[in-house]
Amino acid sequence: MNSADALLKTLIANGLEVVFANPGTSEMHLVAAIDHHPEVRPVLGLFEGVVTGAADGYARMSGKAAANLLHLGPGFGNGFANTHNAKKARTPMINIVGDHATYHLQYDAPLTSDLDGLAKASSDWVGRSSSPDDLSQLGSEAWQAAHKFPGQIATMLVPADCAWGETENIGPKLEIEGPLKVDDQLIDQAFKSLSSDKNSMLYIGGNFLDEESVTLAGKIASACGCRLATDTFVKRHRRGVGLTKVEPIPYFAELAEEFLSGVESIVFIGTKPPVSFFAYPGKKSFLSPEKAELIEVASAFQDGKYALNALNEMFKGSKIDKHLIPDGKIDMPTSGELNPENLGALFTGLLPEEAIVSDEAATSGFFVTPHAWNAKPLDWLALTGGSIGQGLPLATGAAIASPDRPVICLHGDGGAMYTIQSLWTQARESLNVTNIIFSNRAYAILKVELDRVGALGTGDRASSMFSLDNPEINWVSLAESLGVPAKQTLTVEEFHKAFSYGIKSEGPSLIEIVI
Repeated sequence: MNSADALLKTLIANGLEVVFANPGTSEMHLVAAIDHHPEVRPVLGLFEGVVTGAADGYARMSGKAAANLLHLGPGFGNGFANTHNAKKARTPMINIVGDHATYHLQYDAPLTSDLDGLAKASSDWVGRSSSPDDLSQLGSEAWQAAHKFPGQIATMLVPADCAWGETENIGPKLEIEGPLKVDDQLIDQAFKSLSSDKNSMLYIGGNFLDEESVTLAGKIASACGCRLATDTFVKRHRRGVGLTKVEPIPYFAELAEEFLSGVESIVFIGTKPPVSFFAYPGKKSFLSPEKAELIEVASAFQDGKYALNALNEMFKGSKIDKHLIPDGKIDMPTSGELNPENLGALFTGLLPEEAIVSDEAATSGFFVTPHAWNAKPLDWLALTGGSIGQGLPLATGAAIASPDRPVICLHGDGGAMYTIQSLWTQARESLNVTNIIFSNRAYAILKVELDRVGALGTGDRASSMFSLDNPEINWVSLAESLGVPAKQTLTVEEFHKAFSYGIKSEGPSLIEIVI
């Protein structure tokens, strides 16, 4: 049996269903193996950042890894940014990276690179095959590593001759490692702190923003009167009308400080104390109040759901106060010019139940996200690692994992250009993704950051590095050239019509909103 076939059989037996790919010569036997196994869905990305980002979105919604098929060090490097984002999200992912044949590496061919170094820099687990006989065992270990709670990046390095050789070995199904235990003494400490007179906060994150977890958090907060919060950007957040509102802290450090001001005790479950995204002159990096008691009950790697259940039992929580539940009131406009003041309410009112939102709206998100709490119940996926260009691929993968749910991508125009090839994959796979591009023709966030870091006295040359208006990007033509129907919308009526069409469509669509 061909060892590439043995690897794929091993991964399928463990649960693999999708391979996102941008392969090259070294991966041809792995490509052929995919053709031999119709149980696996192959999805082509025209850029490796689309591949890794889509695998992240798929895993966030399906709960298990896809496999990425990538070509040597340069191909793996092209996917690095969205691998980084997935690692920060702690998403299960398997990268299968082809390398030169073992005997060919010595000749330093043009595509030879420090592939092992690249893999170690972006992965939680790295394994290199040394023969056809060890490849499928390596596949079992990669699957096990990727699914170690809460999820890891597992990268397999596969020399071409290790894939094309013959073997009789099939890898086993290995036991998956679940969450680590929580220290009960920390739960007791958290209970005492939340029960005290202190101004306290329950801060949850990681894998513990699902419906069960936010409901438990709501019951605890109702019983003890604490505030609820989560990280600025999260892996997957269940939210909407009828669900406990767990509010992300603001992005900007000074606003986050204000948000946390006066809090005397913070209990962390599934995450850690927040820090500023960047260092700024004269501003704090560590955002929790200096004198606050910080109790890290459960890290992202521990059983946060056990901790939430235990706390709720101790508080005998049974109901959730009304002030913690969004009221669902939406003052949705019906006509007029589309602008930042009415866009959020319009978008929220049109969102269907059980939508999946991939949010990389950047500065335009300030117009939308405050309203979105009042949407019908949905899942919200965010840019966890801060490396822009994740939103479109993330939506692509989410749509493959959840074909019966509408997916909406909110994206700034600058970030969208990083992985615009995602539209082609969406069209090719007939995915129901409605892509909303906020076109301010600028890297607007960088304009803000220029002032915040104190880089003053700049002129036209500096400004030109944030501008996207010379030449102006024609989003409608660009999308249509990649097979995606598109509209530019300037009025409420135009957006309503375009969005309604996109949601009901069997394939993708794009809406440009000029900000």
